[in-house]
Amino acid sequence: MSSIDLAVLGGQVMLPSGALTRADLWVRDGRFAAVVEAGTPVDAAERVDVAGRCVLPGAIDAHIHLGADITVARSREEVAGETASAVAGGVTTVLAYLMSAEPYEDLFPGVVKVMEEWSACDFGLHFCIGTPHQLEQLPQYIDELGVPSFKFFMNFKGGEGEYLNLPSNDDGFLWELLRRSAELGAMVNPHTENIELVWRLRDQAKALGGPDLVAWNAARPPIVEAEAAARVAMFAENLDASIYAVHISSKLALDALVAHRDNHDGIFIETCPHYLLLDQTSGIGTYGKVNPPLRTPEDREALWAALAAGVIDVVGSDHVPRHKSAKEKDIWSASAGFPGIESLLTLLISEGHVKRGIPLARIVDLVSTTPARLFGLYPRKGAIQVGSDADMVVIDLGGRTELRGADMHSGAAYTPYEGWTLDVAVEKTFLRGRLAFSDGEVVAETGGRYLPRRTSGRAALAAELAGATS
Repeated sequence: MSSIDLAVLGGQVMLPSGALTRADLWVRDGRFAAVVEAGTPVDAAERVDVAGRCVLPGAIDAHIHLGADITVARSREEVAGETASAVAGGVTTVLAYLMSAEPYEDLFPGVVKVMEEWSACDFGLHFCIGTPHQLEQLPQYIDELGVPSFKFFMNFKGGEGEYLNLPSNDDGFLWELLRRSAELGAMVNPHTENIELVWRLRDQAKALGGPDLVAWNAARPPIVEAEAAARVAMFAENLDASIYAVHISSKLALDALVAHRDNHDGIFIETCPHYLLLDQTSGIGTYGKVNPPLRTPEDREALWAALAAGVIDVVGSDHVPRHKSAKEKDIWSASAGFPGIESLLTLLISEGHVKRGIPLARIVDLVSTTPARLFGLYPRKGAIQVGSDADMVVIDLGGRTELRGADMHSGAAYTPYEGWTLDVAVEKTFLRGRLAFSDGEVVAETGGRYLPRRTSGRAALAAELAGATS
């Protein structure tokens, strides 16, 4: 009997050094057993020739939502298609937000059960914290449930969170969440918007009218995001806490965070493909409604520059699986958000690497290595190296991908990038050495496992360093 389960042969492999190296990958028991010179003799149960292709670590989408109401996944229908979308796009791990006022210790078993039964990829969780009980339970959420990253909606005041059945809150609660998270080695993921400014500006934007996306941006302009970003960054600096500022959309907010990061190394920044590639002039109407809004072309370019310079840490999709019918309304009543998990990796490679010359290693860092490191998954996830899970995606840099909502696996049934042609194609996706997607077909519809974690943010980086030097 062969001691090697799978040999992936002859590809240009992205190694942790950032170098693309022609090599063979040997897999045993779901993990990389060896990275060897191409052509090294091997007795393997299965051999896959990927000559002429690039082999990258499986992508990690650190920001997705599941469920028909985007709060909690409860059924096969709410898990299967969205995670099939993931592996079709080269994503092998997702971190999904659970958003509820209920005790998470009550929700957690059912969510993990349905996801382990129907998920095509591995998964971890973030919890949205909004009640005193949830705040008190942070140690148990970390130690017993394996969730050390917590979302907080800074804009949920005055009943703004009622559409998700989430309570209103205040800066005092945020302060305490940051303080306790810092003590426990966890991280807070703030949604940075000042809703009081939105209340003041929304009616003015409605009165002025104008194109849908221009009006939506006017109702929630960059100062709304930037002021809240500066405020939570100041709190984090004062409390020595880690924050992961999700879906940063504007130069003003980016600058606010960077100004505080000069004095505090616990500030991490995420953006999304839509803020890099779409703006208020994109002409996609309410399909492009999202919070924070799509901004200006100048904001897009500022984000690209920050991404290339290493200022932005992670790119996540902020995937929202609501059906397209929820978007087919006026800009003020259409739902916010859109699907993006299936196009996360291919958009970044095509538009960032192929067209803008951003090194492929930087793309891998943004969607694989850094999310694994910040969310306590490294070195199990995020790199092709001996001992890591054999998660990998085989891509054709000479291939083409046409984005059509009707062809994608998400139940949303649309994409804001309808009709785009990308200069890359995902050919195969492996999850722990098991083929999950191949040549346009999802071939393993289940098999995902829950990934408990112990630390996030600076604590995760410190734990990684301690493990490397022990």
